[in-house]
Amino acid sequence: MGYTIAEKLISSHLVEGKMIKGEEIGLKIDQTLTQDATGTMAYLQLEAMNIDRVKTELSVAYIDHNTLQNGFMNADDHKFIQTVAKKRGLRFSRPGNGICHQVHLERFGIPGKTLLGSDSHTPTGGGIGMLAMGAGGMDVAVAMGGGAYYITMPKIVNVKLSGRLHSWVSAKDVILKVLEIMSVKGGVGKIIEYSGEGVKSLSVPERATITNMGAELGATTSIFPSDEITRQFLKSQGREHDWTEIKADSDAIYDETIEIDLSSLKPLAAAPHMPDKVKEVKDYGKISIDQVCIGSCTNSSLYDMMKVAYILKGKKVAPNVSLTISPGSKQVLSMLSENGALFDMIDAGARILECACGPCIGMGQSPKSKGISLRTFNRNFEGRSGTADAGIYLVSPETAAVSAIAGVLTDPTEVLGNQPEFKLPEKFLINDNMIELPATAEDAKNIEIYYGPNIKPAPIGKKLENNIRKKVMLKTGDNITTDHIMPAGAKVLPFRSNVPKISTFCFTGVDPDFPENCKKYGGGFIVGGSNYGQGSSREHAALAPLYLGIRAVITKSFARMHKANLINSGILPLNFKDESDYDKIDKFDELELTGIRDAVENDGKIILKNITKGEEYELIGNFSERDRKILLDGGKLNFISEAKK
Repeated sequence: MGYTIAEKLISSHLVEGKMIKGEEIGLKIDQTLTQDATGTMAYLQLEAMNIDRVKTELSVAYIDHNTLQNGFMNADDHKFIQTVAKKRGLRFSRPGNGICHQVHLERFGIPGKTLLGSDSHTPTGGGIGMLAMGAGGMDVAVAMGGGAYYITMPKIVNVKLSGRLHSWVSAKDVILKVLEIMSVKGGVGKIIEYSGEGVKSLSVPERATITNMGAELGATTSIFPSDEITRQFLKSQGREHDWTEIKADSDAIYDETIEIDLSSLKPLAAAPHMPDKVKEVKDYGKISIDQVCIGSCTNSSLYDMMKVAYILKGKKVAPNVSLTISPGSKQVLSMLSENGALFDMIDAGARILECACGPCIGMGQSPKSKGISLRTFNRNFEGRSGTADAGIYLVSPETAAVSAIAGVLTDPTEVLGNQPEFKLPEKFLINDNMIELPATAEDAKNIEIYYGPNIKPAPIGKKLENNIRKKVMLKTGDNITTDHIMPAGAKVLPFRSNVPKISTFCFTGVDPDFPENCKKYGGGFIVGGSNYGQGSSREHAALAPLYLGIRAVITKSFARMHKANLINSGILPLNFKDESDYDKIDKFDELELTGIRDAVENDGKIILKNITKGEEYELIGNFSERDRKILLDGGKLNFISEAKK
């Protein structure tokens, strides 16, 4: 039996376990990336591990999230990351150089390599045939220190593409169609692997758009073959030597197959407030819009920007619309400036933002109250834009551009003629002057790491006690996102290196009294529905509850990365054996886990007592042997410390 692409890459990096679906495996990590919203904590954890120099083939620290410097905090964090990178052997991508995933695809990604990033959209690298996965900062710190990355061996889903996209239908519409089919939790425990003749019609930027939003499926990662198109892209970046062909064996076996005819797709849009609420653009009607934002790690490539510039050329943005455009990298912005496309954007009335995540992470450009915003981003979670009652639609760059001109949501195929052929340049503009190289090991000894006053130590969990009796601090519904748990945005992000401060924002969009109740009662339990913790890799969604005294989160099901982050923080992630028991628990019920340490240590039965109601419920841990040891020690930092003794 042959191997899929994913199985080939896993087998070549396997350091522990066997490729048996559902069993834990350990993978060697070749490359890592961090960004500044998660990077500060990751490097604080790296420092706590006493690692002199990173042991990966390549590690890059990017500054692309917290670029709005409305106080000293973000600038201090950037200086901290810069000095750690210089001292510990990482490359440092300065603010203004671009969004981590776009830059990494352009300058560093290598087919066949493993990439672990402290950002959920790290699977963008799958567009050039990498096994690229998002994880919490603690896992990335361990990988930088030479440790393996542990996951449950996923199932492999084959998305078989046929045909070609019609004019003004794009890769964004492909991944929105996959989301419509699979849902935001349909990819949990799975790798999405693309194949078929349709793949040959997609450029690397288009493939990267599709793998980027695999994160919204809850998938472990997504991946395309590395073929002649990949080779040409790397050649145009001056990196043809990094190319290798990677394809699935002809007799590879997949766990599931989804077939999509690209020629059947129409422009699609995801309605508020979830990426899988997908319909054809024309089915929404002519919705009046207030804002259009083009960019993000999903749709900020030169390929996307050239199409936007073509549509805007000679036109004028509607008077009721604010249009912002964020090129994905300095390379993209420089080439737009050089070829005149930037003029066409500015001339039409677009507001050009810096090469950063910006509005996607809630860093500026919040819509008006109850405003309607079309965005080429990957997430439209409630409140993520910075405006709680705004309606955010996810669309392609083509739909965004024509709608900005029309002033209403518009299907580009209805107003534009035949699409001209947009070709990637044979040679991109190469200038890596915004990427700093690390010091030599000898020179690094004289570098002092900068710690600003806002930088506080990472909170550390305590050893798991045998009996936990606490109240329910919060009960949530299904599909709670990390944005619900730990909001982003310009007010919150500057405190990413200060968990005591950032914890005051924890869950405040769901329950404004949550932080104060945790302080009043000394922490407690959280009860949640299905797919709890979906969204980003931000471990602050675990670290803040840890700081507030949350000892266990009990749900119907978890998103992969958040469950791992809870374990790494020493918080018990538990599932109801009978999901109907969820309905029997209320906020402020007093619950008790008796003998929980013994149960975790020996994989025994876990019983939750509801003292308030006089009931008992059976829970499930679903822990690997390694997970159990981490939980018993009170988190991964303690586990590593114990292992060194």
